[in-house]
Amino acid sequence: MKKKLDFKPHQKVLLPNGKTIRISFINHPGAVIVAPLLNQKTIVMIRQFRPALGRYIYELPAGTIDVPEQPLTCAKRELLEETGFCARRFQKLGEIYPVPGYSTEVIHIFKAEGLTHKDATPEEYEVIENMHISKARVRNYFRHGKIMDGKTICALAHIGWL
Repeated sequence: MKKKLDFKPHQKVLLPNGKTIRISFINHPGAVIVAPLLNQKTIVMIRQFRPALGRYIYELPAGTIDVPEQPLTCAKRELLEETGFCARRFQKLGEIYPVPGYSTEVIHIFKAEGLTHKDATPEEYEVIENMHISKARVRNYFRHGKIMDGKTICALAHIGWL
């Protein structure tokens, strides 16, 4: 299995109004994000170094779907890789288009409950710290601009934490 991102430069597209334009976009296999709840008041988040930003940011575990992997399989894999947790129950909450202006990416949002801990196995390029954060602290971090990752904000809104 592998991730398949495909840059499509200068494609002709016929618009509904009859006009033809040229656009460039990324054909993306999709991704997942997981909201892993330890209990009703505590969630597992990660503090991850993002090289493109040159800093750490607060996020929920997430990752790109490996072709031909299914979203739920990817959610289980990413949760284990990034946090060391497995879940007895996963619930799909929805989907988002994070950057529809230049990408076909769809992010599938899952909630995970009934967590048991094993060993995390992050990818070699992932620098991650696990954090168990209360609902009140998540809201405080968001209000003070400490949670800025769009997919994380959407997932937290889906579980009613923002």
